[in-house]
Amino acid sequence: MNDECWGYYANRRVLITGGLGFIGSNLARRLVGLGSQVLLVDSLVPDYGGNRFNIAGIEDRVTVNIADVRDPHAMNALVPGHDVLFNLAGQVSHLDSMADPFTDLEINARSQLFILEACRLHNPAIKIVYAGTRQSYGRPLYLPLDEEHRNRPTDINGVNKLAGEWYHLVYGHAHGLRTCSLRLTNTYGPRQLMKHSRQGFIAWFVRQAVEGREIQVYGDGQQRRDLTYVDDVVDAFLAAGASDAANGQVLNLGGQAPISLLELAHLIVEIAGQGSVRLIPWPDERRRIDVGDVYSSYELIQRTLGWQPQTPLRAGLTRMVQFYQEHRRHYW
Repeated sequence: MNDECWGYYANRRVLITGGLGFIGSNLARRLVGLGSQVLLVDSLVPDYGGNRFNIAGIEDRVTVNIADVRDPHAMNALVPGHDVLFNLAGQVSHLDSMADPFTDLEINARSQLFILEACRLHNPAIKIVYAGTRQSYGRPLYLPLDEEHRNRPTDINGVNKLAGEWYHLVYGHAHGLRTCSLRLTNTYGPRQLMKHSRQGFIAWFVRQAVEGREIQVYGDGQQRRDLTYVDDVVDAFLAAGASDAANGQVLNLGGQAPISLLELAHLIVEIAGQGSVRLIPWPDERRRIDVGDVYSSYELIQRTLGWQPQTPLRAGLTRMVQFYQEHRRHYW
């Protein structure tokens, strides 16, 4: 990635669905700094991560529209006139998808067709970058995962996110839309949902440590994951949005190196200066959808767009812990 990529966004009109959420708001902040005209679309559904405090300090430099991607009329009205669409709206809880599969279907699959149809009919020149998930692969047959690995999700969320991803690819092949998908690994950093533990373990680990509580790790804690700091994820989205080299592609993101969950928990406690760690047996509902060791190869996106993770894990976690120590009242 280079200055040409960043310069691309000056005066561009950019639409972010899920724009008041974790990744969307961090992306908006960077785009504002690059001189973009940014429209944030978010439903602010409770427990999904949208938070007005996420845009504190840039409120007067972005436009916010409270709308739901499940509303085709809203999408038809909002899509026209934009150069780039970062499609981040989604239901990301694996547990919630198993308890309420139809809501997950509506948000992660059916609504994606509303968005894509709005683009096809009202703004076919727009560039679309979709937030996919590594969960689409399911339990790994080999590691690190690459884009050739077969897809066999272990939960409803993985199925519906995979469907949403394929809708984007089909609209690219069949209708000529400029679409691509970034398959995210475990993203972490400031402005993440902290109210509950259903949207990933990292934020919950950090909350427990910041509160001086016990981090509970399932099983023997040796299952390994890779993590990507949110600023690096933003870099990947910006690079994909600015380059037609990504069109029609699915690209993995990844972390610098995998770490066991037990090691990660102890590292967070060390950084926070408080809290503790305890191993506990697996709950049945989590064991059934766990994928074991899993981490991704980012070789393809590195070759295609020049992206690779830049933020060391300790440095990223330190920034995250410090953010919530200062702003916890807006997230707890």
